Amino acid sequence: MNLLTTKIDLNAIAHNTRVLKQMAGSAKLMAVVKANAYNHGIEEVAPVIAAHGADAFGVATLAEAHQLRDLGIEQEVLCWIWTPEQDFRAALDRGIDLGVVSPKHARAVIATEAEHIRVTVKVETGLHRSGVDEDEWAEVFSALAAAPHVEVTGLFTHLSCADDPADPETDRQVAAFRRALALARELGLECPVNHVCNSPAFLTRADLHMEMVRPGLAFYGLEPVDGLDHGLQPAMSWTAKVSVVKQIEAGQGTSYGLTWRAEDSGYVAVVPAGYADGLPRFAQEKFSVTINGVDYPQVGRICMDQFVIFLGDNPHGVEAGAEAVIFGENGHGATDFAQRLGTINYEVVCRPTGRTVREYI
Repeated sequence: MNLLTTKIDLNAIAHNTRVLKQMAGSAKLMAVVKANAYNHGIEEVAPVIAAHGADAFGVATLAEAHQLRDLGIEQEVLCWIWTPEQDFRAALDRGIDLGVVSPKHARAVIATEAEHIRVTVKVETGLHRSGVDEDEWAEVFSALAAAPHVEVTGLFTHLSCADDPADPETDRQVAAFRRALALARELGLECPVNHVCNSPAFLTRADLHMEMVRPGLAFYGLEPVDGLDHGLQPAMSWTAKVSVVKQIEAGQGTSYGLTWRAEDSGYVAVVPAGYADGLPRFAQEKFSVTINGVDYPQVGRICMDQFVIFLGDNPHGVEAGAEAVIFGENGHGATDFAQRLGTINYEVVCRPTGRTVREYI
């Protein structure tokens, strides 16, 4: 029996992929599976996504791209965080596309001897992270157009405020992107497949789908914009087995520093998850867990390996071995859990680590 588990519902992943594929319409569907498929387990998740409609995959690092090829993924794979000092030639040999994010990256690709290299140029449009700056567009586009062994599949960018559909910054960024695309084509690049849509833009701005969309979070069943519902099914649940139930008297405290004391006599239970497993110490007394449909508040300091919940007088007879849902099915959703902690659901699903064991349904 595992004391701490993330349960991943692969049927939910398959369902979400089919929903997103249908929503994409004529646009190609790229699945972002970076960070171990948002901590859902790329080995199990990627083949399911590949089998249910994804046309391409997006990852951050070269190691993640190689992992997809090792899994037998045959679809296009785009990697966008790499440096010219790395052995990126090995990725090219495996048919992995590279994101060109600076003139230095462009020069490294052009200088590589190979029959055929595929790249997608990431252009800076307002996020001010990685991406070719506007005053460098012409230099990079011209250099790539003059390299016969390099195929530029298109341009892409990343939106800064798409999770707020009312923010005009998205339209400003798209206007900059269209300027970049017009210039690239003027300088000899065909750019047949271009993409700007992350999950929030994909779900709220059908007018921006272009030739490809690039959702990530939505594949895992979570909405990137609070209050929307596209029929997605959350795939992850984080659960733990109660290890100890014991009495506590009024006025007694629990956990380090005795920062919480019981107002009335009752029972506390120990849950074996702590900051070594991804549950942050600052989450103290900001959340509750669910046991057999009943919520119990977390109390006292969160420790490295465990935290405490208060059962009151334990009217439902919670015992050691009971399943406590930290978030997920039969408990509070990841989005609700994130809001209680003052963060976003993207981070929450990446949190279960440490001694957490992944189980697939």
